[in-house]
Amino acid sequence: MSIASDYYERLGVPRDADGEQIKKSFRRLARELHPDVNSDDPEAETKFKAAAEAYEVLSDPERRATYDRYGADGLRNGGFQPSGFGSFSDIFDAFFGGDVFGGGGGRGGPAQGGDIAVTATIELAQAATGTPVDVAYEAVVRCETCHGNGAEPGTPIETCERCGGSGQLRTVSRTPFGQVVRATACDVCHGDGRVPKSPCKTCQGRGRKVSRMTVSVDVPAGISDGQRIRLSERGHAGEHGGPPGDLYVLVRVREDQRFVRDGDDLVTAIDVAAPLAALGTTLEVPTLDGPVALEVPAGTQPHETLTLRGRGMPALRRGRRGDLRVVVNVVIPRRLSHEQRELMERLSATLGEENLRNDEGVFSKLKRAFGA
Repeated sequence: MSIASDYYERLGVPRDADGEQIKKSFRRLARELHPDVNSDDPEAETKFKAAAEAYEVLSDPERRATYDRYGADGLRNGGFQPSGFGSFSDIFDAFFGGDVFGGGGGRGGPAQGGDIAVTATIELAQAATGTPVDVAYEAVVRCETCHGNGAEPGTPIETCERCGGSGQLRTVSRTPFGQVVRATACDVCHGDGRVPKSPCKTCQGRGRKVSRMTVSVDVPAGISDGQRIRLSERGHAGEHGGPPGDLYVLVRVREDQRFVRDGDDLVTAIDVAAPLAALGTTLEVPTLDGPVALEVPAGTQPHETLTLRGRGMPALRRGRRGDLRVVVNVVIPRRLSHEQRELMERLSATLGEENLRNDEGVFSKLKRAFGA
């Protein structure tokens, strides 16, 4: 048996499938693969769990956005653990086509809108100072023309004749599990119980529409790559007067060729010619605030680390800054001229044990050489 690694392939839907397509495909697969129905297939349970895992991800807007950008590894790194069984109500609907308790599908109370996930990419220097970032995304918003009721302004909203205002169509059927009441949303009012006499021309009577949104996000100083910022009520509009969902902004910090980030510290490396490392020198090193002078003490050894206090990243929402750690890469001169070689030979002849002695043991030397 070979199960597709891609969640979209598991459910047999395109990558731009909407929520209804994803739900419909999962329900179809649930009917085909559920172990209680497909008992003749020894691999039915494995196939069903694989489909349920894909549905758990693709039916959730935030998980789906993370999966689309970073794949299954990104989900696992974010702490997602699939249950392998999917939504009970969706599985029930797969077999009976309605609410397990017979009460769903009609006009309910206020329902919160769905959340939205977007990504904002910034530079390391911007992460150090904090920065406003504009992010653009598409969201379902309340129609401004009809104010969400789906009717042309000044026209009435009437009780749905098809369902008598209940928003549901009910049928009773016999199944292997006994008599089941099947309740589905009315196909005329779509579960609302009411219909506009003259549907709104702007939103075609839906009360909501898709709009392109742009919002400015204040990225705080000290933020790390992969952290999220939550903006309340900036997601999809709610239904029946419910509040909007939230907007989650995943912040990506581009790598800086000069530095490696280690918590609130930054690490960089400089090349120092062996004679200068022996004699001591002053060199310029890069920092987020511009180049600064760094004193390299005489006798500095390869891979020694020199520290510039307070030249690292600020701690998130605190004033203290980390340090800049400078790793010294002692460069041995090559392609010496005749004169240079003579000078090096004369120096070598004068070096004694006191110049070369090092109190480190061999393991300490190895750890320092490999940056441990």
